[in-house]
Amino acid sequence: MLRRLATLSLVLLVGLAVGQADPWRQFAGSTIVVSWPAQYHFEVAARFIPQFTAETGINVELDVVEYLNMRDRQIVEISKPARGDLDVVTWVVFWKSEYVANNWLQPLAPFLVNPRITSPDYDIEDIVPAFLTTCCKVGGVKGYLDGPGASLYGIPFSPETSIMLYRTDIFEEYGLAVPTTYDELLETAQFITDNVPNVYGMTTRGSAGHQVVHAWLLHLSPYGATVLNDDFTPAVNSPEAIAATYTLKAILDNSPPGMAAAGAGEQDAAFLQGDSAIYLDRSVLAAQAADPSRSRVVGNVGYALHPEQAQCGAETGGFAMGIPRNSQNQGAAWMFIQWFTSKRIDLEIAKAGANPARTSTHADAELQAMFPWYATVVEQLPCATADWRPLIPEWGAMNAPILGDEISAALTGQKTIEAALESAAQRIYELLDRAGYYSW
Repeated sequence: MLRRLATLSLVLLVGLAVGQADPWRQFAGSTIVVSWPAQYHFEVAARFIPQFTAETGINVELDVVEYLNMRDRQIVEISKPARGDLDVVTWVVFWKSEYVANNWLQPLAPFLVNPRITSPDYDIEDIVPAFLTTCCKVGGVKGYLDGPGASLYGIPFSPETSIMLYRTDIFEEYGLAVPTTYDELLETAQFITDNVPNVYGMTTRGSAGHQVVHAWLLHLSPYGATVLNDDFTPAVNSPEAIAATYTLKAILDNSPPGMAAAGAGEQDAAFLQGDSAIYLDRSVLAAQAADPSRSRVVGNVGYALHPEQAQCGAETGGFAMGIPRNSQNQGAAWMFIQWFTSKRIDLEIAKAGANPARTSTHADAELQAMFPWYATVVEQLPCATADWRPLIPEWGAMNAPILGDEISAALTGQKTIEAALESAAQRIYELLDRAGYYSW
């Protein structure tokens, strides 16, 4: 089967050697099936599909699934030894190593080096480096970061980092300074909870499983902590990780009631509906906070950097698009990915309210005038942490089943924080030992 796929790739590249008056239309008339999640960014991007078809002649069928169910749907198709039904797959960044380890994705190098299928103006170096590494590079440092052995398997599409949103009206009324450290953050959150009627200092997600792990990861890097050491031994019980967990507990204690069982939607709503004064998480919420149809705090939101403690650090997450190895429409699929992640369209969909991936888009003066939070995001991006979580194939087994279980137990008082993280470290070590990480 692999020999047949290699032959198909060779035929594709040789076939593209024929000159085309309009390279974008060389696959006109073909139809591709694109797997996208049911997320706001992709709803915005879908409005541009008729424009893509008009410019390229390529027809698009969308396979839209709620993102928590998308992985199972994709694996059914991309694992088929013969042709699958998907030509473009969109993954959450922590699926990348699993997909590559199983040989389900097509490396992008054959497309990037071919001038008849990749525009000389594509400028992949303009894509935010931390986003490109996190979502799409495999084979470098620790197996999932950039480095001499890294290969590229996708392009970021709806990436995200973390910034702080805060209620300017409350801060001004009470003479509060914008926090720049976690000590200041917790002090300010406690003051608001104690002194501002009907408003809590912060909001967080605390639902057991991957939701509480996301909330916990937000604070690890600024405290100088990490999930795994460079030798893959667990570091979740380090003094820095313990301090970060106590911080998450303090944030939860200053959040509206019920947030210990809340997911991202409830966390977002607590800020958008005015129940909390500080939101520290995904920068993408800023667009919703400025949307009168979604937000009650329009005009009263400020934007600031993710607070520091031992160091600066911010999230890298979101989605990426790539091409299954068993797609028979790889050329048209690459045209789709290239078009939607080009400088022109990245800026256009950002102006429509979606999440850009390019440095030039974030820095665009017109975009910043439309959406002022991008000035903060640009300042935050150098601190975006590519190793925000270990993007190894075993992450799924570490995430909700181990860390989600133990951190939830710590936050709800079933265990002490120290005991919960010690148990998590032991369980992670046993998992990775069985996987062969310590056998050399």
